[in-house]
This record gives sequence, C-alpha cells and structure tokens, in this order.
Amino acid sequence: MNWSTKVHDVKVVVMDIDGVLTDGRIGYGLGHDQEIKFFDVHDGTGIQLARRAGLLAGVLSGRSSLANQRRARELNLDFILEDVHVKADGLRQLCANLGVEPRQCLYIGDDLIDIPPMRLAGVSAAVGDAAAEVISAADWVATRPGGRGAVREILERLLRLQGHWEQLMKRYV
Repeated sequence: MNWSTKVHDVKVVVMDIDGVLTDGRIGYGLGHDQEIKFFDVHDGTGIQLARRAGLLAGVLSGRSSLANQRRARELNLDFILEDVHVKADGLRQLCANLGVEPRQCLYIGDDLIDIPPMRLAGVSAAVGDAAAEVISAADWVATRPGGRGAVREILERLLRLQGHWEQLMKRYV
C-alpha cells in the first residue's frame, strides 16, 4: 500500500520543532531561559485548519524550551513532547497514549533523528531544506524550507487529499 492510500488513515499530525516549525536557528537572550525562535504564522494557520478538520496535532522534539511551550499553547496543540532523544520510542508512546497506531500518523521532520519515526508513521514528510537522508526517507517533500511555510504546504496537501479542503474554505470564501 502506498502513501496515497494511507493518507486517508491519518488522524494525527506529529511535527518536529527545530528546523520544521522554525528555520532551525536558535538565539539566546540575556537569561538562560530566554531562547529566541521564529515561527511562521502560515504554518500556524495550517495547523489550525488540520485541527478544524478533526485531526490531532502536536510536536515531538529532542529539545525543550520555553519558546516551544509558548508556541504550543498559542496554537492550542493537542500534545507537546520535549526532550525525546529516541523519537521512534516517543512516537510509539504518543500513539499508545492517544489510542492510535503509528500508521495513523503523518510525521514531519528535517534531520537524521527524525528518520526512525518517519519510517514508523503511515505518511512521512520532509521540509524542503531537510537533510538529504531525510528527503530520501520521506513520502512527501515540501518545496518550502522549515520555518518558512513548509508545514502549511504539507498540511494543505494532506487536507486536500483527505477531502477536507473545500469544507474548510467555506469559512473564508
């Protein structure tokens, strides 16, 4: 079964943060907890559209930061898992907690640590500037880079293929 058939099983969107929801750069402020990251508002809209379509959405990150937590709260994400250094195990645990199978997940990544959960997920996607190995492992590859609309592009594709797009657009047009 290829990804085009598996896309209809997707119920959960799992995203990495650094390099996916951000451009991968990390800045530091004056205090030890003042990490600075930039998130793309278009990605946030894509996440909200996915949630309106009934999908669960959240993040699985190898790092922890107040910036991550704040953005997750602003987007009202369904889950935020941080400090997960073996992401395949993190995805398995997340699925157990949500009562879904990994095949019911879309996983979006950008770096080598994301390859194992991408292989577990029903559908995997890479941002446009992901590592070459991640791009090779992905079912879909965005044309846009991480932190610059790649998540929106991937989620729009998912929502169109699942048949949600027209209904979601009635709110706007």
